[in-house]
Amino acid sequence: MGTITRTATIRRETAETQIELTLNIDGTGVSTIDTGVAFLDHMLTLLARHSLLDLTVKAKGDVDVDYHHTVEDVGIVLGQAIKQALGDKKGIQRYGFFLLPMDEALARVALDLSNRPLLVYQVEVRNFMIRDFNIILVREFFQGLTNSLGANVHIKLEYGDEPHHVAEAIFKGFARALLAAVTHDPRQAGSLPSTKGLLT
Repeated sequence: MGTITRTATIRRETAETQIELTLNIDGTGVSTIDTGVAFLDHMLTLLARHSLLDLTVKAKGDVDVDYHHTVEDVGIVLGQAIKQALGDKKGIQRYGFFLLPMDEALARVALDLSNRPLLVYQVEVRNFMIRDFNIILVREFFQGLTNSLGANVHIKLEYGDEPHHVAEAIFKGFARALLAAVTHDPRQAGSLPSTKGLLT
């Protein structure tokens, strides 16, 4: 399995955003991120580091209007790239789970690379703003990613108050769960982790 290169480059252009993203699933967590949304750059850097994805993202969006389109569309493109890089998914673990503490916040993330898109997002916070970034956009990012990746993703904030810590726990927890799910299991011997015989 080590000879297979699991990489992808995706370019997506709409009237609202222009995005180019390159990733290597079997990387070391190196990233170069420029989305025009500083907090999103920070979260994607964390995601790459803790999932060990090598990730390059260059995005230009209508941030003078709002951050929504850029955040959502980067999620969409990241999901597309992961899906493309995984190919037929033979030999992967498929499932991932992580419970991530970040100071007073604790986030639980579970995912299945099933090709059945569904996001369950249970995050309740009292403080929504991180400087000029509304934490509600974190859901939009993961909704776009979930749909385009074709994954079953469950994210739950067990507790937490500080919005930066909450978002960071979610992104890091997702990264660690993704790392587990995309890792090759040598016992699979290249077979598909499904009794259906298809995960695409």
